[in-house]
Amino acid sequence: MTSNFTFEPNYAEKLIYLSCEFSAPIEKVWKAFTVPELIEKWLAPKPFTLETVKFDFTVGGIWLYAMVITDGKRGYTRIEFTEIVHESVIAGIYMFSDEHGSVVEGAPRSLTTTKFSKTESNGTKVEVTKAFSDEETVKRFAEMGFKEGTLMGYEQLDALLKEI
Repeated sequence: MTSNFTFEPNYAEKLIYLSCEFSAPIEKVWKAFTVPELIEKWLAPKPFTLETVKFDFTVGGIWLYAMVITDGKRGYTRIEFTEIVHESVIAGIYMFSDEHGSVVEGAPRSLTTTKFSKTESNGTKVEVTKAFSDEETVKRFAEMGFKEGTLMGYEQLDALLKEI
């Protein structure tokens, strides 16, 4: 079960910090974060769904996905991976894009670093830091339901971890 969920916006530092613990071994949690077919099962908060367009899980590689809204409209995100350390770190630049992966000019970007570590009970702690270029973007993310959507996704991940 997910526990110790933390969501902390820091306006002065222009970042959002999230953390959560899962009662699953790091190998399973890593797999759920790095296999597109598994990511699609938990990342999008219900009733949205997620569709992977491209997934090149290498440093310099791109993950392009669509968040599908209930009316069928799609919002695209492009992630360019900047660091990958097996079962330890995934970092990348997150950008809104079109369906071809072309970045939407003027849209917010974040350097997002996700760290994985073992807990004393053989579970996994996931820590995410999203760094933005300005305080206003942090405020928008903090107030637009990002916390609630992330928690919902983590609850879906918790259920998935029991199946894999």
